[in-house]
This record gives sequence, C-alpha cells and structure tokens, in this order.
Amino acid sequence: MLESRFIKFKIDYSQTKDMAIGAFVSSDDISVGGHVWRINYYPNWYSEDVNGEYAAIGLKLADKSKNVKAVFEAFMMGKDGKPSCEPSQRMRTINVFPTDGDWGWKKFVERSHLLPDHVDTDGCFTIMCGITVLPGDALDVPPPDMGVHLGRLLDSGDGSDVSFVVEGETFPAHRAVLAARSPVFKAQLLGSMAEAAMPSITLHDIAPATFRIMLRFIYTDALPGDEDLGGDSPTEMLQDLLAMADLYALERLKILCARKLWDGLAVDTVAATLASAEMFNCADLKNKCFAFFAEGENLKKAELTDDFVQLRQKFPSILDELKEKMGTCHL
Repeated sequence: MLESRFIKFKIDYSQTKDMAIGAFVSSDDISVGGHVWRINYYPNWYSEDVNGEYAAIGLKLADKSKNVKAVFEAFMMGKDGKPSCEPSQRMRTINVFPTDGDWGWKKFVERSHLLPDHVDTDGCFTIMCGITVLPGDALDVPPPDMGVHLGRLLDSGDGSDVSFVVEGETFPAHRAVLAARSPVFKAQLLGSMAEAAMPSITLHDIAPATFRIMLRFIYTDALPGDEDLGGDSPTEMLQDLLAMADLYALERLKILCARKLWDGLAVDTVAATLASAEMFNCADLKNKCFAFFAEGENLKKAELTDDFVQLRQKFPSILDELKEKMGTCHL
C-alpha cells in the first residue's frame, strides 16, 4: 500500500544565502510509510560540474531501515505563493534507500533566481516536497560477502597449491585465485613459465608486509586501514604497493594507492610521490603533485628535502616539466 505526504519546507533566505559550500539546513523529521525522513537543502552546492551557481536538495532516510523504495518530488513555490511554472524547478525521482548521503538534485534551483522569483515579503522562500513510500521486496538481500569468504580462505590456507617465500616468510596461496585477479600471475602460474611447475616461489625486492597486503587485496579487493599501512605516515608502504600493483597489473589496487598518496600529499612526501607517479605512469597523481608544488611555499620547502634531491638526480626531465608548468626559476 502506498503512503504519501507533502510538506512545505520554508527557508530563511538571508540566513542561508552565505552558508559555506556543502553546508545545509534540514527539515524537521517527517514520518511517512512507517519510516523517518529528512530533507536537506544546500544553499551553495559545488562539484565538478556545478560551480556554486545552484542550490541543491536531497532526501535522506533518517532511520536504520533498509531497502525502502520511495519517490521524492520537489518544486519551488513562487513569491506569489503559487507553484513554479519552470520545469527545471519541478523534480521527481525514485530510489531505494538508504544511499550514501542524500538523494536528490545538485542543480535544483539557480541561486540567482531565488531573490527575484521566490523570496516572499517575510524574507523566506518555500519548497514543496513530496515523499511516497512504495511497497518493497518481500526479502532483504544481504550485501555481497565474497571478499569476506575469500579472505578466510587465505587465512586458513585450505586447498592452497602454491606458496611464496619473501625474506624467509612463507605465504600459502591458490593459483586459480591469483590467476583470476592478475594477468601476470596467470601467465606465471598457469602458463608455460617455470613458476607453473614450482610448488614454492621465492620473491625478491619486496618486503613481507607489502606482499601480505597485496595478497590480501587480491583475495578481498580491499585495503586495510591506515594503521596497517604504516600508521600516521603510510606513504612509503603505499609507494611500495603502487610499484607491486604496476608489476602485477592490479589496476584497481594501483588506482587506490594513487588516490591515498594524493590525499596524503605533504611537503616531506611530495617528491617521493612524484617519483612514483613518474615511474609507474600515474598521470593524475603526477598532475596533483605539480599542483601541490604550486601552492604557497610548498616548492621552496620541498626543495630542502632529501627526496627532492633524489628526484632531481633520477628524473631531471620531470623537473624541467615542473618548471615549465610553474613558470618559476626555483628549480
């Protein structure tokens, strides 16, 4: 059975027009279909394709229910109290909740239209919002847990048919799993290479901790928390993982490592990270390092680090590229 409810979400224009990017105001809790909902209005939305020109609106499931299918409608009221006649300001969508964050529209209304078209004499504007809860499926479907089970298989060693020795430490594994995840392992373990007939393979130029994390990623498709990547400064481990991901053609691991290195850029790590980006062909990470150098005094400070000296020695051409991008003579 359907249950619907419409509410008038009234917002004070003067109190919200200068709110920070990403900040929002919420409606009171709304009860519809046996669930609690909340509407969030973002006066100043910003994303790659929305440069602060629009306000956004979204519906959020405010309780802990799962697999709730609902229709969300929203449209602006004019300053005369009548519904807006502009199609772009009358929205309707259907979704299954909960979601990551809100569900709605990032281009709900142009900010420049609010004051002339929608703000009434008391300095407020009104958004009419409708929520309709639809009948759900009879059975809840649990989230995927293949990674959990494969992780347990790795931990137990049951059925392992190959092992790797890294600095004296032995890691049991399964040829089929490794071959399914990495074309390099597939060629080594199931092809005509010598490793295909070897029950134990010794690896060099990799630390046991690095191999352990890479192996677990192969089985679970997940990285551990920062505390297992080196605590407060996981940069060195991530750089080693990036190298191994490139070596074994683990593209998702490579992108995840690049993203974490991107997020953790600092004056004392940027030179080594740029070297890794250059060695392993991570163009986006390389450009992010260039952008970091261009901020404030970052370049001057980074030039004093040992990693920057090594970067200059190993990759003189990349410093020429950096100099060209920045238009500076510090290099």
